[in-house]
Amino acid sequence: MSSEPKRDRLPFEPKQTKQKAPKKPPATTATQSSSGSTSPRRSPKDEASLSAIPDAVSKRMIRRMALFSGIPTALGITSFVVSYYIVSRELLELPTIAVLLVSLGCFGLGVVGLSYGILSTSWDENRPGSRLGWEEFSLNLGRMVQAWRASRREARSKS
Repeated sequence: MSSEPKRDRLPFEPKQTKQKAPKKPPATTATQSSSGSTSPRRSPKDEASLSAIPDAVSKRMIRRMALFSGIPTALGITSFVVSYYIVSRELLELPTIAVLLVSLGCFGLGVVGLSYGILSTSWDENRPGSRLGWEEFSLNLGRMVQAWRASRREARSKS
């Protein structure tokens, strides 16, 4: 057993301890028990679907990513159009660097919004989470940092 406290694992969350499985000859899709009946084995595709992100969680992630990334990206594109209108009508003299920095800032916020959209989503299929997702963000970021540290420890122990 591991020394870490046991907690509920999400269906698609990776296991904490990774051990290499010993090499075996390929198995058939059904195994025979001692009674002679066959029991179906899980195929690699079935195993992958167990670790896949559930549909409800995936849709929540997409909505949050569209919101937190789409709004800043749309503002970045709009800043080009508005600055072109202002300069072409000679309403105001805009320095080129100002237009660049405003649009770059908006596009940068869009990239940050993608990450926040994923991390602020509740990864529990039955719990939708809060509106802004700050609690979910801190929980999911903690899980991510914990996984990075575990993989770094594992890499150090192997070398």
